[in-house]
Amino acid sequence: MIKTKTLCITQHTVIMNLKNTSTDTSYLPVAWEYREVIEEEIKKKTVGKIFYFCASEGICEAQGRIIDLKEEKNSGLFIFLDTEVKIRIDRIITLFGKPGAAYDEYDAYANACMDCMGGYEKDEL
Repeated sequence: MIKTKTLCITQHTVIMNLKNTSTDTSYLPVAWEYREVIEEEIKKKTVGKIFYFCASEGICEAQGRIIDLKEEKNSGLFIFLDTEVKIRIDRIITLFGKPGAAYDEYDAYANACMDCMGGYEKDEL
């Protein structure tokens, strides 16, 4: 699925479609630190915002409290919020303001323009 770059804000979802990016990806194992952070937030019953890559809009936002972390066979690890939202943990950009497993992927996309030269050739700069 190819997305175009747009920004749209709705009541519970922030949408930023990604240009030339496929959001239909296989589960990628995440470092143990991310799982520990999730388990700690479950114990603390933290309520807040989670930004993540989603297939329908590109980047989505969910708000609530994590109530569970479960593995689904052939799909990966998911967090479940008290608002009935299910998020695959390898697609989390930020979890309550802390970088998630997909933060580096998001950061690389955000910094992509830093590699461009604004239409100039290297010798013209």
